[in-house]
Amino acid sequence: MTEWEVMSSFVARNKREQKYDIKIYNCMRIVNLADSCSIMSQYMAELRDKDVQKDRMRFRQNVIRVGRLMAYEASKLLTYAEREIETPVATARVQVLDDPIVLGTVFRAGLPFHQGFLEVFDNADNAFVSAYRYYKDRECAEVGVKIEYIASPSLEGKTLVIVDPMLATGESMELGYQALLTKGKPRRLLLACVIACQQGVEHLQRLFPDDDVVLFCATIDPVLNGHKYIVPGLGDAGDLMYGEKI
Repeated sequence: MTEWEVMSSFVARNKREQKYDIKIYNCMRIVNLADSCSIMSQYMAELRDKDVQKDRMRFRQNVIRVGRLMAYEASKLLTYAEREIETPVATARVQVLDDPIVLGTVFRAGLPFHQGFLEVFDNADNAFVSAYRYYKDRECAEVGVKIEYIASPSLEGKTLVIVDPMLATGESMELGYQALLTKGKPRRLLLACVIACQQGVEHLQRLFPDDDVVLFCATIDPVLNGHKYIVPGLGDAGDLMYGEKI
């Protein structure tokens, strides 16, 4: 079997097993940054505004800025070690990041969000998964997600941070994680999105029943519409960043 066939089989097998193994709910930790006002609120207002959205560059930059701020918040949960450094005048004891981090994202909409995180964790390794949604029926009501490509370093014993701007049903986040597991078992998992839907959050709570997994989001919206887009949401993030696809 090819590497891709092995990975696809692994993803399918784990997805089937999880339907029966997960019995504990609501243990995954959720950090909703909308619980308090900050400059993040301004960025989110511009991301949602259909008039501001006409400026693709500003839309991408706002996603990058949300990524930077969220990465800073996530950094508070990481591991640090004390070191001695020499300044021009004396010795100082400092705290430095002691987590081996891998930043993972899903093409294409995840790229600016990933960039924001990478500007904070500038020495991190990086992983990329190609996933796309498709409609299974003519009414465009049933959505599937397909993964076609993965590039990743070893994840064994590392802190994996998966960033994906829109958490709708949670399927792409789940399948992206399962695909990345073919590259090793991370010691710790952090998830990040710009806008989450309550349905997607509940899906991840069933998928990750342990409180050592943390989901960061800039806000949580209540529902999905008939085409599985988040409401009120902001539309198709990938199209707003890079233009419509056919």
